[in-house]
Amino acid sequence: MRLSSVFILVCTFAAAALLSLGTAWFSVGVIEDNSERSVRTELDRDALTWADVDTVGLQVFLIGTAPTEAARFQALSAAGRVVDSARVIDQIDIEDGDGIAAPRFSIEMLRNDSGVSLIGLLPADTDRDQLIADIERAVRGAPLSDLLEVADYPVPEGWDDALNYAVTVLSVFERSKISVEAGRVSIKGTAENEDARRKIEADLARRAGDDLHLALEITAPRPVISPFTLRFIKDADGARFDACSAPTEADRATILKAAAEAGIEGKVDCRLGLGTPTSRWGEAMAMGIGAVDALGGGTITFADADVTLFALEGTEQSLFDRVVGELETGLPGVFVVKATLPKPPAEDGQGVPEFTATRSPEGAVQLRGRINSEISRQTADSFARAAFGSSTVRTTARVDETLPASWASRVLAGLEALSRLSNGAVVVTPDSLSVIGNTGNQNASAEISGFLAEKIGDTEEYEIDVTYVEKLDPSLGIPTPEQCEAQIVEIIGDRKISFEPGSATLDTVTRDIMDDIAELLNLCGDIPLIIAGHTDSQGREVMNQQLSQERAQSVVNALRQRRVLTSSYEVRGYGEEQPIASNDTEEGREANRRIEFKLKRPEPVEETETTLESIEQSAPTDETAGDDGAEGTSDEQN
Repeated sequence: MRLSSVFILVCTFAAAALLSLGTAWFSVGVIEDNSERSVRTELDRDALTWADVDTVGLQVFLIGTAPTEAARFQALSAAGRVVDSARVIDQIDIEDGDGIAAPRFSIEMLRNDSGVSLIGLLPADTDRDQLIADIERAVRGAPLSDLLEVADYPVPEGWDDALNYAVTVLSVFERSKISVEAGRVSIKGTAENEDARRKIEADLARRAGDDLHLALEITAPRPVISPFTLRFIKDADGARFDACSAPTEADRATILKAAAEAGIEGKVDCRLGLGTPTSRWGEAMAMGIGAVDALGGGTITFADADVTLFALEGTEQSLFDRVVGELETGLPGVFVVKATLPKPPAEDGQGVPEFTATRSPEGAVQLRGRINSEISRQTADSFARAAFGSSTVRTTARVDETLPASWASRVLAGLEALSRLSNGAVVVTPDSLSVIGNTGNQNASAEISGFLAEKIGDTEEYEIDVTYVEKLDPSLGIPTPEQCEAQIVEIIGDRKISFEPGSATLDTVTRDIMDDIAELLNLCGDIPLIIAGHTDSQGREVMNQQLSQERAQSVVNALRQRRVLTSSYEVRGYGEEQPIASNDTEEGREANRRIEFKLKRPEPVEETETTLESIEQSAPTDETAGDDGAEGTSDEQN
């Protein structure tokens, strides 16, 4: 009995143990499956398909090869969101890459009164000693602080070009910051004035070429504008500024907003400067522009504190009175308004008197029309000869003593305005003074407007239509067509444009000459050029002419391949017609075989009466007189 009781007790405990083990085994399996399923779901949600999961009891193993360390951390984080992080066992490998990515190489060149500081990271293959020597040569005498670090990685593409460019321009500014990266240079500096800023920017851009990205932030002190002028016009041709000045960016924004509401379209320039007579300049200009718009058109000129308003002929008197009254009471007290409602001009038997002065692209100046006295005519002629050169001036104006005494001063003001243009015309009538033409000065319109407001008085009406032509701007360093012609002579020098014997194929030794000429012509722009071919007298005349034509065309083709604009070029073959030496000697024949570069010159034309409507609006063609040309030579035989 006692043995049976013990056996039963032992069996009971054994059954309980087996049941517990079975329950524990089942529970662990459930936990493993749930953990694995949950972690896989979270990994899939984060698109971490490269990761695999395995579970052993409560432990969750993450297995796989991560593309990056960041991806590995992302997988661990995903698993930690669904199970206790302490249960996650990291068995993830990192994918082998091609090597650690190269660092970003860059250098800051800081120049100030204390010297030059170099800060940044450069490749080990960069010749550091040579770099320091080049910088010391560029800024002689300036102390140099070298804070550069070096990393042994390959030199990135464009790094050497950017670094060399930065060194060459380091001497441009006394104070500057030049940032260098592969293929990119950023320059911050200060110029003495606005003209210097524009010239520096053009020079830096020209040096950079096409393969280097250049970012410029060049500042210049604001100029003193005197008189501080704004002139707004609205007529049948639309709304526009002849001159616009503002003391601050905020004032400029106020003015441009009012101009846009009054009908001005497109980009408008408003010059920033010093010299405004009131801190409320922008507000006052907006009032004036709004007044012209309310009148339906007209002209308003602010010259310092003087305001001149001209309504359009035919404006209703009541509207004119109301708008002018509102303007007078709304403007700050510093301004004095003079408003005019024009009356229809009285007609006489001789028509409306007029004085016209024209200046051609070639520089010829002609004075025509009427002038009020012989003394005034002599004065105008003397002034013109002093301003334009005695040999270029022709005066045919007649004396009309019925003209007002102020006529002479208006004529002289017009001539001075014309002297500020490269070419154009000035027309003086009893009611207006018109200036039209081309200039290389971006601020010419504003300067002429301010000058006329000061010289001819506040009550006089004038009109300015001046076009800025970049190729005429001396601050950009673009040579004139005449200078280009002369520089081609210098470029060729003692060298020769030569061809393979008896053909129009350029000799390989001519490549350098053509490269140099192309570089100059790309700077000169689209100038009217004649490329002429010449031969000696050996061979048949017809064959020589054809060969000279083909050789000149080969030169044009070679320039076109070097991206030179050749649309305005003319090809001429003269054969043996124009020898410059005797064909009886080899030396003479050698000289006669040549290529010449000449500007196209217009044929003399009979003088005709010129009116304002006949003045060309386009840029000058610079087809000026003269015969001298740059010349090279062709091959050794025809």
